[in-house]
Amino acid sequence: MAPSEKKHASNQACVIPGGFTVLPVQFNSDSVAQHKLYVKEHKVRSDRSSHRPMDRTLFVLNIPPYCSEDVAKQMFSQFGSVQSVELMDNPGPLAQDSGPKISKFFRPAAKQGFKVGYVVFENSSSIAAAKSHPHNVPLVVCTEKCRVKTGTQKWIQQYTESFIRTDNLQKIVDSFMEGYDKRKKEEEEKQKEEAKQQQEDEEGWVKVTRGTKARPHSEAANKKTLQTVIRKNKRKELMNFYTWQHRNTQKEHIAELRKKFEEDKQKIALLRVQRKFKPY
Repeated sequence: MAPSEKKHASNQACVIPGGFTVLPVQFNSDSVAQHKLYVKEHKVRSDRSSHRPMDRTLFVLNIPPYCSEDVAKQMFSQFGSVQSVELMDNPGPLAQDSGPKISKFFRPAAKQGFKVGYVVFENSSSIAAAKSHPHNVPLVVCTEKCRVKTGTQKWIQQYTESFIRTDNLQKIVDSFMEGYDKRKKEEEEKQKEEAKQQQEDEEGWVKVTRGTKARPHSEAANKKTLQTVIRKNKRKELMNFYTWQHRNTQKEHIAELRKKFEEDKQKIALLRVQRKFKPY
């Protein structure tokens, strides 16, 4: 009676606190040592991206370094058809790169360590199959269909892949530069269109018209504003800094007022003469 109960319990899934199911993993069928994966259904409400549907995504912890995305896809395919696999250093949303896509030759080397993964199945029933997998039946990483190289074979492969063919590199560089020139041209055309919608005076003020959203940060506009600031600063440079400068400024101002006063007197006298009544 006791042995049958023990055998029945060994065929059940092992669930630990936190809702994670333990999945044993061994490198190949001859391996004695086992590794543990911790899986859980992905139910993060803040992560509502379309590539991680909540009813078909499995969250996986403690993925060993020798498991690539292809290996993980092959390993979890026994629970059902796998749509995609994402391996990351830390859990979280996938970073959306707004810039151009950079080739692997120019990206920094990936960190070698344990990963977290998001396995997306095509059917929601695969999630239940993975969570109910018995803990005494390990998943095999290296099989006849999916060979995983280790040791000297892996080092030889990495060494061979480290060499870059010049023709392939040249194609990647040319493609990147074509995209860069195209984006640069589009930015210049956009700046020209924004500059046409705005009129800027000498002091740097912007006349807002219909459809104007913001001042264009073009190189021409920035250069013009900088020249205006430099011209204004030169006029203010060391004016009335010394006492004799202040005294001379006052004298010039008084002399200018007196000159203007005499000119006004002459104008008034001329107007009086012109308005004098002369019947003959």
